[in-house]
Amino acid sequence: MAKLLLGKEVTDALNANLQVRTAALREKGVVPTLGIIRVGEDPSDLSYEKGATKRAELVGVAVKKFELPADATKEQVLAVIDQVNADDSIHGVLMFRPLPKHLKADQNEICNRLDPKKDVDCMTHMSNAGVFEGLDLGFAPCTPAACMEILDYYGIDCKGKNAVVIGRSLVVGKPAAMMLMGKNATVTVCHTRTVNTAEICKRADIIVSAAGVLNSLTADFVRPGQVVIDVSINWDANKPNAKGGLGGIAGDAKFDEVEPIVDAITPVPGGVGSVTTSVLMKHVVEAAEKI
Repeated sequence: MAKLLLGKEVTDALNANLQVRTAALREKGVVPTLGIIRVGEDPSDLSYEKGATKRAELVGVAVKKFELPADATKEQVLAVIDQVNADDSIHGVLMFRPLPKHLKADQNEICNRLDPKKDVDCMTHMSNAGVFEGLDLGFAPCTPAACMEILDYYGIDCKGKNAVVIGRSLVVGKPAAMMLMGKNATVTVCHTRTVNTAEICKRADIIVSAAGVLNSLTADFVRPGQVVIDVSINWDANKPNAKGGLGGIAGDAKFDEVEPIVDAITPVPGGVGSVTTSVLMKHVVEAAEKI
């Protein structure tokens, strides 16, 4: 039976640390503050906002919300970003993406208008450059950063290990690969055009699966001794739920097959996803400490 790498344990430790740090900042007259920019009322955005606001309150981070209608113009969104850039009381900014369809062509321009010092979820090209060059520019995306927090908390040393990242998105896959290399792992990135992904994964010591495909990581991909970090959130219509019916969230891993084989694995739910909002708060606090 694999060791479960539980997000709650990591989150509890992060929260306790952040409570101490926010208290120290407040003693200096600094209230670490997150600005949230939301265009429209997408249900997933509202859900994440609710969770982030609750986590902020728990650790001592203030929140200022900037709500725009779903049909907001590019100029209106840019004006809000200029406002938060100029507000020294706001230390970090989260803007929900993707933006509505009519702003899709302008999303890069809009995101890059944000001051990288306040970019706590890697919206800007400058933050991405920081991740890829290992420089102190902006902040890494919260999800791959949460993966690294889990590895650190459970004492999983990446030095000299072979790591495989499944997925090459700018949101998770690519930055996760760079962050693993920053921990001195030897990294292979697999994607939809990779040949023999299962064979490559079996040679790995650490697998970070961010394919976003239900049951795509099966027993054929793993062996004893491995650590599996399952990043994805998928809907499984056949998964039994707490109400006695069917339907729930699941990761990429076919958990019942993979868990008995590997040494350690993050469950879904209860793994990486539960750590991301604490990482977001950590970034806000770090931004406030740099002032």
